[in-house]
Amino acid sequence: MWDFISPVSLIRYLIVWRVNSIFVQLPRYLPTELSRVLGTLIAQRLPTEQAREWRKKVETWDAATASQGKPENKKAKEQMIPALPHDDGAWPIEAVLFAYPGKRALGQGEVILWELKLLGNSADHGMFLEVILPAMEEAGSTSDPRWQRPFNLWGRFDIQAVYAARGARWEPVASGGQLNLDYRATPAQWAKGLTFASERQFQQLTWITPFDLDKMPDTPGKPSHTSRKHIRSSEVPTLQSILDALMERMTLFLPGKHRVAKDAWALLNPDDQTALFVALQQEGARLQRHSLELPPRDWPGRWIGAQIFSIIPATLLPYLELASILHIGRQTHVGCGTFMLE
Repeated sequence: MWDFISPVSLIRYLIVWRVNSIFVQLPRYLPTELSRVLGTLIAQRLPTEQAREWRKKVETWDAATASQGKPENKKAKEQMIPALPHDDGAWPIEAVLFAYPGKRALGQGEVILWELKLLGNSADHGMFLEVILPAMEEAGSTSDPRWQRPFNLWGRFDIQAVYAARGARWEPVASGGQLNLDYRATPAQWAKGLTFASERQFQQLTWITPFDLDKMPDTPGKPSHTSRKHIRSSEVPTLQSILDALMERMTLFLPGKHRVAKDAWALLNPDDQTALFVALQQEGARLQRHSLELPPRDWPGRWIGAQIFSIIPATLLPYLELASILHIGRQTHVGCGTFMLE
């Protein structure tokens, strides 16, 4: 397992924002707006040459918003959320924005928790400090009329703390308004101390965010949300398809331009490959039932819900844990494709 994860470059930041206004109402799906607002502010702050890629992405967002047409009334306007671009390229860097589940209506002093994950060549602590963190600070105090809607988040929060993951622990990068300039998060520390093993038995896989694994076996094309409301049996993820999606995700960390999933499978030695194949054939690996359904209308992804297995084979657990950390499938930039085991 350790040879398999050694190529993974990842820095995980836990962001804690504290509301400093009497009342704030979060967007229906926070990462979507996090991406757009922070991406816009980053583009404005960078020098012209560096900002070019960021501006292109912002223009993609604006075009997607315009394509939705003008809302018929004020309420409809406030409910609009920019459509996510077809690919994962909402930022020109490899990043995941994952908001912890919680309530949308917040009062003064309440906190918002979310994770920023920088992956691959974008796992750069210096870039976080110099580019992303200043944009967050500006977002908390902005008076830009583009973001000034009633009870909107922007301009109404302080950065209470920022932590970086070292294994299962969170180490302070900033707290109480003070930045620790001596702290240097590295792309390897996320795995320090993680055992990727558990003595517990798990039966349920619950998708915390919507998923879109896209290429499923025997699935003829990708239907839109408007074409049907129930998932086809062939599109319900199996443990095999989740592993396949993990291997596809792992190509992000491999050298070269033309990386494919089989190159990620090749990171496993023959014994590990055999063990995985045997585990997938076990009765416990078979899906018993599911409650997958469409996510709320303004959310990205295709399906959300839970899947029940007899007993998920222990051999698969380390790989499932890794998949949940990295997010799998499409639209991972806005947090899609992560789950918990129960």
